Amino acid sequence: MRPRIALPADTLAEATNIINERNAAFAPRPAIEAIVKSGGVPVIFPSVNPEDVRDYMTLFDGVCFLGGSDVDPTFYGEEPFYKLGMTYRKRDLFEIELLKQSVTAGKAIFGICRGMQLINVGLGGTLYQDLSQDLHATLKHSQDAPGNMPSHHVTVDPQSRLHTIIGERPYVNSRHHQAIKELAPYLKVTARADDQVIEGIESVNNDQIMAVQWHPENIYKHFEDSKRLFRDFVQRAELVAEKRNQ
Repeated sequence: MRPRIALPADTLAEATNIINERNAAFAPRPAIEAIVKSGGVPVIFPSVNPEDVRDYMTLFDGVCFLGGSDVDPTFYGEEPFYKLGMTYRKRDLFEIELLKQSVTAGKAIFGICRGMQLINVGLGGTLYQDLSQDLHATLKHSQDAPGNMPSHHVTVDPQSRLHTIIGERPYVNSRHHQAIKELAPYLKVTARADDQVIEGIESVNNDQIMAVQWHPENIYKHFEDSKRLFRDFVQRAELVAEKRNQ
């Protein structure tokens, strides 16, 4: 069987045009397609009470934390900065608990944009609530170019797993106004933009966690390095599935 990939859902703030439902759960189509074409079976999880996370744990081999709203800063001990964007605490509570239990259970973990930030916060790190708080951030990290086109380069640590997958100097898209400030102890930095904003992280002692600040799901159709990111993730989930089936 192909590995099962959990996609924690975002929540649509507006009423849908079809059934007039508010707060509908959804997952972005590009991420679903990238998982399927990389050999995985996507399973979408709506945000539920954190105590119910344990009932999800047998349903997946890897989890991909996706983009979306800002992480509530109270999770890292701060009050909201005036440039903080929309938050949705229910999603944060669910995903942080899903992250912690996934780490303990040895699931393969991949983070994209907000997902990278959520991983860092969930494991004990902090964020710049807006890049205006980082005096070194001088690049345009929220591009006006189409989302399926790259806009700036990042430099990847040659000693990282990420380097073996995408090389030293990938050209990436960029759609964020927050960034990692203090790194969680369990993690290491694997990539930075030229203004030193953190663009990639992974777990220190194993290959369990990998995350990037850009959106490879939006450019994977035309960029081989983005395809390799999803293939690597699904392959890591395959190893988890093999252990589960033994």
